[in-house]
Amino acid sequence: MSIAQSYPAAEHRWQRTVLYRWWRRAVVGSVDHAEVKTRIEEESGWSPRYAFMITMSAGIAVLGLLLSSPAVVIGAMLISPLMSPILGLGFALALFDLAEARRALVALAIGTALAVAFTALLVLLSPLKAPTAEILARTRPNLFDLMVALFAALAGSFAVIRGKGETIVGVAIATALMPPLAVVGYGLATWNMPVLGGAFALFVTNFITIALSATVMARFYGFGHRLSSQQSWAQTIVLLLVFVAMAIPLGFSLSRIAGEAVTATQVRAFLSDRFGEKARVTQLDIDFDSDPLLVRSVVIAPRAAAIANAPLQTALSDRLGRPVSLQVDQVLLDPGAGTIEAQRAEIQRVLTASDAENAEARRIATLVAIGAGVASDEVTIDRDHHRATARANALPGATSATYRALEERLAESAKGWQIVLVPPFGGFPQIRFGGDSDSLDDVAREAVLLSAWEAKRWNIAALAVPGLPEDAEPARPSLIQRRALAIAALLRAQNVRAVPARAAGAVFALAPGDVAGR
Repeated sequence: MSIAQSYPAAEHRWQRTVLYRWWRRAVVGSVDHAEVKTRIEEESGWSPRYAFMITMSAGIAVLGLLLSSPAVVIGAMLISPLMSPILGLGFALALFDLAEARRALVALAIGTALAVAFTALLVLLSPLKAPTAEILARTRPNLFDLMVALFAALAGSFAVIRGKGETIVGVAIATALMPPLAVVGYGLATWNMPVLGGAFALFVTNFITIALSATVMARFYGFGHRLSSQQSWAQTIVLLLVFVAMAIPLGFSLSRIAGEAVTATQVRAFLSDRFGEKARVTQLDIDFDSDPLLVRSVVIAPRAAAIANAPLQTALSDRLGRPVSLQVDQVLLDPGAGTIEAQRAEIQRVLTASDAENAEARRIATLVAIGAGVASDEVTIDRDHHRATARANALPGATSATYRALEERLAESAKGWQIVLVPPFGGFPQIRFGGDSDSLDDVAREAVLLSAWEAKRWNIAALAVPGLPEDAEPARPSLIQRRALAIAALLRAQNVRAVPARAAGAVFALAPGDVAGR
């Protein structure tokens, strides 16, 4: 059967047009459809060779990421066979060949699972687990990633159809299918969900874009013209909807990245203006996820240009229009001190101050570890906010009051630091009222304060108080309601939300009989 006979009757009315005849002769007629289809089907399925190359590519990719070596990562891209089943899926969608689409999806799913499992195993066995620049670069997909995948997929599909195999090398590097999967394995092994989610989103973006772009290119070269007009319209609508659905969130991501770049430029310009034209901003780190915005910088400037950190922080907050926590390490040079020795001396002073800060942090970690009964590496140190947190081990006979008193003693020994000691999870103290009283005596007040302290340490946002009115305070509350209201008022004063016992929230361990004063 000739190509002309394969077209549906709905398209015959276009056959007399010049453009349509040129397209059939110069584009569709120049391709051996059967040969291209056979070649794609041979390479898009599962095979032992495919499994071996997936494993080797994944291993090379994760090692390159851990070493932060772009050359090694590129090597993994070159030998990765993931492009073949994705192109096979795209051509199967163009032909509405469900059996071939299922075969390509099975190969892709098995290859993906194998790559993630192997990379996660290598990361678990590796002594290097710190996230590198190469890893972090693949955790924030944006609209540009979709465009790269789109252009690369069109080029790759063209190369497959026209037999330009050498082009596939560049396409493999451009689309970078294996490195995001390796980062997914890294995120799984280190249980870093933001890294895992971002890398998986990048892989899905590349995978879907490549498959659908291959569908578009295949239809352009005459694959699938036996389909009815309804099927062709369905393909077109689905393609447009998928691309728009991916482009919108990726566009927002790109906008956020652009905003962060603008903020970094504003901060650098602000510091340069404040310290003068002879100053140089040598390092600038901004944590955009923190609140307030955390800015760390190193500035080399003349000694006369030294500025206190507090007014700098206030001025920068006004410039950016948001709260900022600024930490500037100033390397100050004397006038005319252009010698290497003078600069080294000043830099050494800064390094000495940094060493002293590190030593203080280690001292605090050791102190808190001894009090909590844990190892020093189990103490979380926040140097920017001078905060040390540890989860205490259970001590025989110790109550929550014991751990709170221990936290207070540790805070006295660590002046200038906030100590947070998380006690073992247990019940709340009971709160008792005497006689017909609805006011908290010293013992009951202390029990409420201890309960609020426990709730904060256990990250419990709300405590349920039996007897607390569910709606507005009644005009004539009963005795149990007045007692519950007294407890709720003290909890709220400690920034702990109080809710009725039947509302959602943590359970306050308070027996109803105690509220009634029985």
